[in-house]
Amino acid sequence: WTAITQLAHHGMLFVPIGYTFGAGMFKMDSIRGGSPYGAGVFAGDGTREPSETELALAEHQGKYMAAVVKKLCEA
Repeated sequence: WTAITQLAHHGMLFVPIGYTFGAGMFKMDSIRGGSPYGAGVFAGDGTREPSETELALAEHQGKYMAAVVKKLCEA
């Protein structure tokens, strides 16, 4: 997380998704990665594939970031 402050200092925009993913952020029925900071995958030993929830969170983050960028371009 210390890298974010360094990159932001140089002008990178960091847009965390917060709790905008809704109830999917709180699913506890299976192991999953991701947090209010962004999408992620719980890799384990490297043989595990991303779950549907992890993939949906990553897609949500992409759409969320695109919406923020669109708003910035319109300003």
